[in-house]
Amino acid sequence: MAARLAPAISKDTEFFWNGLREHRLLIQRCGGCGALRHPPRPMCPACRSLDWEAVEASGRGTVYSYVMPHEPKFPFSEYPYIVALIELAEGVRLVSNLCDIDPADVTVGMEVEVFYQEFDDGLVLHQFRPVG
Repeated sequence: MAARLAPAISKDTEFFWNGLREHRLLIQRCGGCGALRHPPRPMCPACRSLDWEAVEASGRGTVYSYVMPHEPKFPFSEYPYIVALIELAEGVRLVSNLCDIDPADVTVGMEVEVFYQEFDDGLVLHQFRPVG
């Protein structure tokens, strides 16, 4: 695959990107109240604890919402492509691409599973596809 724009990696998100390189989808669990959260952040929005640990998500979920961007066109994207908000089985939501499906067949609530795509520049991204 062609190179992609590199993500901005911070001290708070490094565990997430390292997990993708190991083909693991990691989310945060608060050390204070146990709440799961994504995107990564230093403080729990529920109890304000700064303690957290990374836990591996199942990689299964459902399409909560989706869009199909048309403009601006990026040279590293194949059109049409689907950007989906995935609600993981664990209850947190994350943004990813939905692949291996005709855009006309996408429905809110459809079951999806994660897979990992490696790009020429060493970047690994989570992608989702329909279950089965």
